[in-house]
Amino acid sequence: MRLVIARCSVDYVGRLSAHLPLATRLLMVKADGSVSIHADDRAYKPLNWMSPPCRLAESDGLWRVVNKAGEELRITIEEIVEELSYDLGVDPGLRKDGVEAHLQELLAANPTTFGNDFSLVRREYMTAIGPVDLLCRDGSATVAVEIKRRGEIDGVEQLTRYLELLNRDPLLAPVTGIFAAQEIKPQARVLAVDRGIRCVVVDYDKLRGIERDELTLF
Repeated sequence: MRLVIARCSVDYVGRLSAHLPLATRLLMVKADGSVSIHADDRAYKPLNWMSPPCRLAESDGLWRVVNKAGEELRITIEEIVEELSYDLGVDPGLRKDGVEAHLQELLAANPTTFGNDFSLVRREYMTAIGPVDLLCRDGSATVAVEIKRRGEIDGVEQLTRYLELLNRDPLLAPVTGIFAAQEIKPQARVLAVDRGIRCVVVDYDKLRGIERDELTLF
């Protein structure tokens, strides 16, 4: 990553033409070759940029960034105020909070979320068409739990197929289903109820033991 704070003007020459008059800006050159020009506002969005593949050629007071289509970003530099280069290394990528795998882990550790008599039999209980997220017992009854971050019709259909297979096993039958998610779409809820599947909206923060700061009436 190369960061340059400079007084510069910028011209974009290509399918569209654009001009940025002289001002102090941040020039960012990334390892993938991309070049972007930023002002001290607009959050993450640059004023102008060139995406890779492109090449950067520097001469006295002029940067020319050209892509494979021949479009050009011309940065005329009057003064460089500060410059820094740093190798950030390979980024592991964004890990979203509350994804299905983490919800499954939390619910497996807390099966009584579904009822006082619930206990876990197995996570990822394998069937011929894929694994059921959780196989539980409600007292002596078997329950299959499908977990989604956002519950939609496809998830209900998926659980329905699992239940059809599980109920063919005399050691497990009868098997009922629970569709668990942080949010369940109205259409998915209607379909689940029609098929005898119980819907449970999961409070992710409560599972993690996080108390909300908002005031509530009850």
